[in-house]
Amino acid sequence: MPCSFSSVLDEILMVEQILSEFRLKKEELKEIMQRMQCEMDRGLRLETHEEASVKMLPTYVCSTPEGSEVGDFLALDLGGTNFRVMLVKVGADEERSWKVETKNQMYSIPEDAMTGTAEMLFDYIAECMSDFLDKHHIKHMKLPLGFTFSFPVRHEDIDKGILLNWTKGFKASGAEGNNVVGLLRDAIKRRGDFEMDVVAMVNDTVATMISCYYEDRSCEVGMIVGTGCNACYMEEMRTVELVEGEEGRMCVNTEWGAFGGNGELEEFRLEYDRVVDETSINPGQQLYEKVISGKYMGELVRLVLMKLVNEDLLFDGEASELLKTRGSFEARYVSQVESDTGDRKQIYNILSSLGVLPSELDCDIVRLVCESVSTRSAHMCGAGLACVINIMRERRGQEALKITVGVDGSVYKLHPCFRDRFHKIVRDLTPHCDITFIQSEEGSGRGAALISAVACTDPEDTILAAFKLFDPNATGFVNKDEFKRLLMNQADKFTAEEVDQAFSLAPIDPTGNIDYKSLCYIITHGDEKEES
Repeated sequence: MPCSFSSVLDEILMVEQILSEFRLKKEELKEIMQRMQCEMDRGLRLETHEEASVKMLPTYVCSTPEGSEVGDFLALDLGGTNFRVMLVKVGADEERSWKVETKNQMYSIPEDAMTGTAEMLFDYIAECMSDFLDKHHIKHMKLPLGFTFSFPVRHEDIDKGILLNWTKGFKASGAEGNNVVGLLRDAIKRRGDFEMDVVAMVNDTVATMISCYYEDRSCEVGMIVGTGCNACYMEEMRTVELVEGEEGRMCVNTEWGAFGGNGELEEFRLEYDRVVDETSINPGQQLYEKVISGKYMGELVRLVLMKLVNEDLLFDGEASELLKTRGSFEARYVSQVESDTGDRKQIYNILSSLGVLPSELDCDIVRLVCESVSTRSAHMCGAGLACVINIMRERRGQEALKITVGVDGSVYKLHPCFRDRFHKIVRDLTPHCDITFIQSEEGSGRGAALISAVACTDPEDTILAAFKLFDPNATGFVNKDEFKRLLMNQADKFTAEEVDQAFSLAPIDPTGNIDYKSLCYIITHGDEKEES
């Protein structure tokens, strides 16, 4: 007998009541922001860093690309079950504009390499590097290498970092507590068929930020929302107590996925979150990440569907064996369900593949579940980013902050609604900020290569290259007043006072032109070059 309208309405109301737990009020999001800021501050302070859930790891990335770096660089991007090797060419095109060209190849990491020993994992990576170099006929070249390594690392320098713990299903023994760059260098040395100069190791969020900075010089935040979830930003050096120095800024890798490890999210976690955590490979860890990232989104939906089945609100109270199986509802299904055009065919096909023959009402309820889980993900993630941006504004003493955020990751890129929901909540929670979002393309690899380019560049060569861009006839001279403005835009490593002092020493002819080769030497060495 067909269901009456009132019984259908009652069923939907009961479903809505269960799903209402996923809807976070603005006041709750502000409370989450306040707690995250507290943990971020604890992570920055030397005396509380170890016990903070948000570790705020210094990256030793203080400089950004200036548009004068040139050369060929290799990049590795390791952050999941696939990794990329990339050849990046940095230089000027025919119009003397700075450009970046890339060639890359994806490699899958076998399960035994992920869960075996560190030596097995890094030997496999070196084997893939060798294959890539052969294919591009560059094995004879000793290229600078930028390594994007998307796991929690305590940096001791830009090319030295200790792995704190594996995430994302990796368990390779002998890596935690060791220098990751050293493990890679050892693997390359064991092969002996090519040489490589590993000059920088960065997190994927940092690489994304730097890659997007190439497009927008206001980009000072990088974020990933994919298999995992994390963010980095340019923090004032005076607050980063783990590193000596008070001047300027350093990029800090928040590792905010671990937020909640000290109980900060306890009243916001639902029964489904607890099951996901208890059945994961790292119970009690990465709790914030587990309510946001794509790795867990599908399983959260499946658990809610099973709750509705058990409450006799879905599929006539009967679930297939496949739907009862952990991990059967994949993250991509969430995106596909929410992409359904309204005829329910896509939803029907997904559920049929899971052994369920749904009614139209069942399809509508499944869509409501997916929307509830993914919207909470967007709002939780938005609260984190809003916290970071508000901190940046407060630290800089600005009433209003104009900032660009570079974003990468499969959830952000591929989910049909996540991006818009995320943007809206971030802007709602940061009323005094003007925020631009840039979607990163090839950010992890390209960003690592650009950081390597900066690390390899001599300051004098950097400034000299900047001058030459504005001296097309190679006269060796530029106009002082015109170029002072250009120099300050190009060389943000130096203060205005330092440049003014250098200009006072620079050889200037009667027409106001500067001998810029002499000026470059003065800026980087502090005095005039002696004639030989």
